Amino acid sequence: MFNFDFYNPTYIVFGKDRLDELDVLVPKEAKVLITYGGGSAVRSGLIDRIVKALGNRKVEQFGGIEPNPSLETCERAVAFIKEHGVDFVLAVGGGSVVDATKLIVMGATYDGPVIEVMKASVPAVPVEMVPNPLPFGTVMTLPATGSEMNNGAVITYGDGKYPVFSNLIFPKFSMLDPTLTFTLPEKQVKNGVIDTFVHTTEQYLTYPVEGRIQDRFSEGILKTMIEIGKETVENPENYDIRANHVWASALALNGLIGAGVPQDWATHLIGHELTATYHLDHGITLAIVLPALLEVKKADKLEKLAQYATRVWHITEGTNQEKADKAIAKTREFFESLGVSTHLKDYGLGEEAVDKIVKQLEAHGMTQLGEKGDVTPEVAREILTRAL
Repeated sequence: MFNFDFYNPTYIVFGKDRLDELDVLVPKEAKVLITYGGGSAVRSGLIDRIVKALGNRKVEQFGGIEPNPSLETCERAVAFIKEHGVDFVLAVGGGSVVDATKLIVMGATYDGPVIEVMKASVPAVPVEMVPNPLPFGTVMTLPATGSEMNNGAVITYGDGKYPVFSNLIFPKFSMLDPTLTFTLPEKQVKNGVIDTFVHTTEQYLTYPVEGRIQDRFSEGILKTMIEIGKETVENPENYDIRANHVWASALALNGLIGAGVPQDWATHLIGHELTATYHLDHGITLAIVLPALLEVKKADKLEKLAQYATRVWHITEGTNQEKADKAIAKTREFFESLGVSTHLKDYGLGEEAVDKIVKQLEAHGMTQLGEKGDVTPEVAREILTRAL
């Protein structure tokens, strides 16, 4: 197992009927900005319920944060905060709203353009650059990204998607009420299932380093998502099923299963380029890329793929190669069982898309992806070709 640091200060408030606890969680004298996405949070009455729960605090609102949040939207929110003297932010929505809010709270206390914070973020925004970002909490309405319990975000700028990291932007708290996810569109639930699953494989399907605890945690998340994936789509108001989905999503990317083990993330980074270029849902791009990547990188991942086959899919017969092939096929079948195609052609994309995405990867400096840095543009081309 590798050396590692693990830090996660986010306070989780899990379960139904807990919105009134916002009155305790948010500082009494805070001037609060609620950030949210489309109008569903308003139409459902959720924003009104939150405002009521916040009592006598001064509350402002900033809506319209789009899926794949843009730098420009974050800049407008930062200007709004500086104009209105906000000192606490409450993100209401899914991962896009929370991701945007993470950059917003840093930009709000930075004396300079927000883009400078974003560009300084790899490997992490220097503490001395933004020593005191505004505190923020979340009320989650979409189980998918794990952003409610980690220190990362992804922001869209121009034709690319850019990571933002800082240990100062963990949410102070995250309220995870599964009932708030009941009215999600079916497509978003499918995307959330896939995102949770692939977050886990990115940290699990690499190579062995005797991270036995991490492996078992990962396998538990994967098996849970296989068990509940279709049911959480088809029976959205089954509280116990949705509760497991919500909690699995948080655990898949809160740093625990990735501590001390190699991580891949090539599926996500190639998928981000597909999303930015062709506006495919993030979950769809992951379903397209992952099975193809596993086929191309099978030899390098063989030992973990065989372990995945045995422990997750209960495939016990055959050679490691045969087990790996069956496990990859099962993975593709799982995504397809949710009604999500795993082939580019089904989204009207062909060879021209392969060429475009490879060029985008090169333009954005993503030429050494994967746990060993060996997913070059040529390998990415092979992966995307297999995904056709």
